[in-house]
Order: sequence, then structure tokens, then C-alpha cells
Amino acid sequence: MRILVLGATGYLGAHITERLRALPGARLRTCGRAPTAHLRCDLATATPGDLVELLVRAVPDAVVNCAGAVGGTALTLAEVNSRGPAALCEAVRAAAPGARLVHLGSAAEYGPHPRGARTAEEDPAHPVAPYGATKLAGTLAVTSSGLDAVVLRVTNPVGPGAPAAGLPGRLTAELRRAVGESPHGTVRVGDLSAFRDFVDVRDVARAVELAVAAPGPVPRLLNVGSGRAVPVRDLVHGLVRAAGFRGRVEESLPAVGGRSAAVPWQCAEVGAAGRELGWGPRYSLADAVGALWAADGAAGAGAPVPADRR
Repeated sequence: MRILVLGATGYLGAHITERLRALPGARLRTCGRAPTAHLRCDLATATPGDLVELLVRAVPDAVVNCAGAVGGTALTLAEVNSRGPAALCEAVRAAAPGARLVHLGSAAEYGPHPRGARTAEEDPAHPVAPYGATKLAGTLAVTSSGLDAVVLRVTNPVGPGAPAAGLPGRLTAELRRAVGESPHGTVRVGDLSAFRDFVDVRDVARAVELAVAAPGPVPRLLNVGSGRAVPVRDLVHGLVRAAGFRGRVEESLPAVGGRSAAVPWQCAEVGAAGRELGWGPRYSLADAVGALWAADGAAGAGAPVPADRR
């Protein structure tokens, strides 16, 4: 099977690429902005014609889109998360109409739902911020494309390589600094009152593998998460324990209008992925946090934290 992965060097893309390489008979080609990619492409600016040329060269049986932006201006988010998938769908229709397209969406597309509820794929989406809104637009471009396509709507991924734009990566960097410099000092974090559905990146990668390899038609949209909502404090305390940090964690008060206040509860119903793909989460939050610290924290404890990760 010939597989083309866009965004292969990103956070999720790197884990997914590693998993897909192990598929029997897989011939993997990567596409992205990094010099290490087989094919160079920036989904934020690529035209459908540019993408057609890439697809003609790759001749894929499956296309996996891991490219996405989690931060930046509304324009940056729209270019990557909305326009990019729309251009990709147009190109796949023109150059590889028989290929399966697997696109990574986000649970941020759902927006707020009642405390205690599990959000199912058919539930309404009401994103509260540009990130979720632009991801939803990308999802709609894929699900309405008429292609053999599935969107995997991922909750909050945790694991090695977590970017500094999110709490797991940012806190890992801060704990790494604190353990090396002042193990009895103070680490400051934001509002931890929200509940989130954290999923191990290895479980996400396995879901993509199963979606790529599924022999028959797959639903247009499937949730990928742990199916459990836990306090964000659980993630923080787990990282603190893994780091052996003996200092103080100082939590700020909830921000008025912040995302935690706007979306205090997130939990995905993941039964459909089990029925359709035979997928279910295998790793706990403790497993994910341990792997994150072992890869990104313990290996560099005491090393300076780069400025862009502070």
C-alpha cells in the first residue's frame, strides 16, 4: 500500500508516520515543510494544482492529513485548518479519486456540552474559538467531499513531542527547568479547573493505522479519545510526580472568558471507533504522562529551556 502523509514531522504526524511505516507492505512517502520530507509542501499556501502534482508523483492508495495549526492568528488557523483540507480534497478528487483520505480533526470542534455528557459524532458542533471553528470548517470540507474519506476527531493528545503551545509540552519544559535549577521552587500554571479527555498519542496513531487499512467503507466521522473526562489537575500532578518535582505548583484563578470557563467539560463517546475500526484506547493518562516525561523531560533535565518554549 502506498501511503502519503502530510504534516509528517509535526507532533501527531511523527507518531503516525512511525506507526504506518510498520504496516506490512506499506510504502510511505512524507510531505511537509521540513527538509527531511520526501516531498516539500506547505498546506497553508499550496494550491490544488500544487497538490495534484504531489499526488501524481506519489500515486497513493491512502492520504493521511496530519497538517494543522493550533496557534497563531485567525488567518493562520484558517489557512492551514480550513483552506488546506479543502484544497487537498479538490486535488485528491482530480488526481487520486480512489485513495482513502484520513484527516485529523479536533474535539474542539464540538464546543461546550453538559457536564457528565459524552459527545457523540452526531452531536452538534458549536466551537467557541477560531481554532475549533477552523478545524470544523476543515472537517466539513472532508466529510462533504464525496471521497472515500474519514475524519478522526481527536480529543487532547498527550505524549512525547508535545508542543509548547499546549499545557503538557509547556509544563514539561518548565518542570525540566525547575528540576535542574530549583527542585523546591515554584511552577506556575493556568486555570486547572476544567475536565478534559486526554488520549495517548500512541492510541491516536493506532486509530489512523486502522482507518487507513480498513478494507471496507468507513464512516465520515469518528471520535478518537479515552472516553473519560478527568480534571486537568490530574495531568499536572501526574507530570509533577513523574518529574520528581518537590516544589510548589501555583495555579492561577479562572480567566473570565477563557477556554476552560467556556468549555469546562470535554468527554468523547468512542464506541463508534470500536465498532467500525476495532479500535479502543489502550494507554492510561499515567502511561501517556510517563512517556512524555521520559522522552522530553528526564532526557533534558537541567538543560536550558529554549526561549520559544517558555
